[in-house]
Amino acid sequence: MTKYVFVTGGVVSSLGKGIAAASMAALLESRGVNVTLMKLDPYINVDPGTMSPFQHGEVFVTEDGAETDLDLGHYERFVSARMRRSNNFTTGQIYDSVIRKERRGEYLGRTVQVIPHITNEIQAFVERGAGVGTPAEAEVAIVEIGGTVGDIESLPFLEAARQMSLKVGRGNACFVHLTLVPFLGKAGELKTKPTQHSLQELRKIGIQADMVLCRADRAIPDDERAKISLFSNIPVDSVISVRDSDSIYKIPRMLHEQKVDDILVDLLKLDRPPADLSVWDTLIQRLEHPRHHVRIAMVGKYVDLTESYKSLTEALVHAGMHTSTRIAIDYLDSEQIEREGTAMLANYDAILVPGGFGKRGVEGKIRAIQFAREHKVPFLGICLGMQLAVVEYARHVAGLTDANSTEFALDTPHPVIALITEWTDRSGNVEKRDHSSGLGGTMRLGAQRCPVRSGTLLASIYGDSVYERHRHRFEVNNDYVDRLQAAGLTIAARTPVEGLTETVELPTAGEHAHPWFLGVQFHPEFTSTPRHGHPLFIAYIKAALAHASEQRAQQSAAGDSQASQEKHS
Repeated sequence: MTKYVFVTGGVVSSLGKGIAAASMAALLESRGVNVTLMKLDPYINVDPGTMSPFQHGEVFVTEDGAETDLDLGHYERFVSARMRRSNNFTTGQIYDSVIRKERRGEYLGRTVQVIPHITNEIQAFVERGAGVGTPAEAEVAIVEIGGTVGDIESLPFLEAARQMSLKVGRGNACFVHLTLVPFLGKAGELKTKPTQHSLQELRKIGIQADMVLCRADRAIPDDERAKISLFSNIPVDSVISVRDSDSIYKIPRMLHEQKVDDILVDLLKLDRPPADLSVWDTLIQRLEHPRHHVRIAMVGKYVDLTESYKSLTEALVHAGMHTSTRIAIDYLDSEQIEREGTAMLANYDAILVPGGFGKRGVEGKIRAIQFAREHKVPFLGICLGMQLAVVEYARHVAGLTDANSTEFALDTPHPVIALITEWTDRSGNVEKRDHSSGLGGTMRLGAQRCPVRSGTLLASIYGDSVYERHRHRFEVNNDYVDRLQAAGLTIAARTPVEGLTETVELPTAGEHAHPWFLGVQFHPEFTSTPRHGHPLFIAYIKAALAHASEQRAQQSAAGDSQASQEKHS
């Protein structure tokens, strides 16, 4: 029987339930437990696919093509299990499923209600996510419930968890509550009252927490832990201090030192050997003792929230771990480049243009790509970044003046980026380029394998094939591929059936030579983990290191030359 750890939150959002859940999963996995994780999101959207990154952060894409909450990215970075569509569901999906059943007559004319129909459906979804009754059934499923206790929209999920804990019985389910213990500067002390009220609210709906993780900007003293224990009916050893950390990868060790994995193993009646955290200790050692340093300019339009590019920034951190490099990432606003020019890019060791949607800031990204190409700065373009690299090359090298993507200019004379239907329909009728019929109809989602052209930069990274996840709807227009290649652009991978462009790069020799210039239509950041890194990002950081070394050598030579001239004069 699958055992369940339900993770709830209190006081405020954004405390890090996803990191806490992933860290507990990492601890259990280090003790030989087959573990999976789930995220239950209380919003009514069917998925986060159409939500603004400012509202929700990035959309994480699973191997089977589901657009999911960004916490699933943390899950995959902390444990070996791969997440799938069934590992994340929303209120919208639950109600949609129940309504479809009602329309089919499956409730036999009964009144459909939150209890039992919605809560039963939630439990069925949880069991499906855990693989109950299948060969892939998890030994332990950690179920993160979004929102905070007291939110109206979270109540059905909490009630379903309460019912489920009764159904599976003691020893097969437990509750972990993550809460905030704020420090009031004027009073000079930590305040436990918000945590007490949060746990009291949880008890009102019939759930007694078995462990409480207390977030704070400092370690929580024993006196405050004892107070939380006394007023919240929780053993003092199960009141865990989770202080702020400069790296999320230190959290498993922090929890282990407070015997969190021992508590979980005891609550779930598991007989397992001690935890082996040597992998995590090695990663932290690499992170804290780098031998090199590089500065990367990430040019995008979501510069206010690093959550918008969470998997990407983490993938760069992973590459830094595996190259002994401290990576400084500056998030540059592409609209600022439009206003002020590219001078701000002059001192970076590499440039990266990530994915995105919408017209705002596009021309700034194109100018950044042109700067990287002309100044021989290592460049990586991901998804939209690759598409804009094609637009830039078409305009400034291939002679296709005013080339563009039909996402941004329906009437462009050279639609080098377009929907597939726009070049398969040979009429050329601009009126048929209508993108307003829905946001999900033409999206290419999930993992796909493609052969790689030998002798290319991509082949040196991936070998003879690439298998990565996608999330996009616009493609490189096949009608322009021959002209772009004739102008010197290398296409190293194309999909085996449709012949769609997966990557573009510049050769390392010849008229259009560049030391490291690569654009990929897929999202390699989704498959990067701290334990293994990712070959593409590792190669990118190595290119940045080589560029930095070359720049230092040139500066040193220039300094020696100037000194020699001054001495001679």
